[in-house]
Amino acid sequence: MATITQEVAIKDARFFSPIGFYPEEQVLGNEFYVDVSVSFPFANPNAERLENTINYEELYQIMVEVMAPKRELLESAAEDILNRLLERYATLEQIAVRIRKQNPPFGGDVSQSVVGLTYQR
Repeated sequence: MATITQEVAIKDARFFSPIGFYPEEQVLGNEFYVDVSVSFPFANPNAERLENTINYEELYQIMVEVMAPKRELLESAAEDILNRLLERYATLEQIAVRIRKQNPPFGGDVSQSVVGLTYQR
């Protein structure tokens, strides 16, 4: 029997956050781009009803809450996003979280550093 999987995603959500290993990064902040993608079984009796899907506005709100406080590592932010999604949505089969830090301050000419986590049921 064939199955249909639905994906809901937010790409390139931009945040200016106090996340960084070095104390000055937590004072000055950095620019980040966050991608979140979730997949779940498409068992939708009415594709025009918001309650039959995952509201991407709720995904964005989770991202806002996680990216706001001071943190040392992006890994903790990615894990926090992933865990909140798992707690909130029992039907998720796959989650991908990617956080890109613009111009990481380690003395090289690097446009981005990236941390990502993927969950697969």
